[in-house]
Amino acid sequence: MKLILTQEVGGLGAPGDIVEVKDGYGRNFLVPRGYAIRWTKGGERTVESIKAARASREVRDLDHAQEIKAKLESAPVNLPVRAGEGGRLFGAVTLNDIAGAINEAGASVDKRKIIVGSPIKSLGSHQVTVKVHDEVDAVVNLNVVSA
Repeated sequence: MKLILTQEVGGLGAPGDIVEVKDGYGRNFLVPRGYAIRWTKGGERTVESIKAARASREVRDLDHAQEIKAKLESAPVNLPVRAGEGGRLFGAVTLNDIAGAINEAGASVDKRKIIVGSPIKSLGSHQVTVKVHDEVDAVVNLNVVSA
């Protein structure tokens, strides 16, 4: 099945890419969730508009990515959350929470660019990786504190 990706899918491609996937994966997962649309001859205009939107959002060049990386790694980011006794959280820290805390600290980050090794379920210092550019990853020190 030939599809046009509308969102980034790990291990498959970026928005605007035309990919060939198995029928069941496309029909049951990618298309219903809005990650892809069926490829058609008229879809070439859609591909161009998706790629233009992606280019406007992406980091312009490697130097700019290095500046953002330095900004992210310069100071730890504090994330206040509800916690119980013994430092255990009520639930886990979500990517939305992390992205919001980083954005409040002064750097604009998309939640889909954040990589967390294992779920954060306790107070303390944790490290998360932010994929700033294809070639640049920033390691952010995240301090999870009780609210």
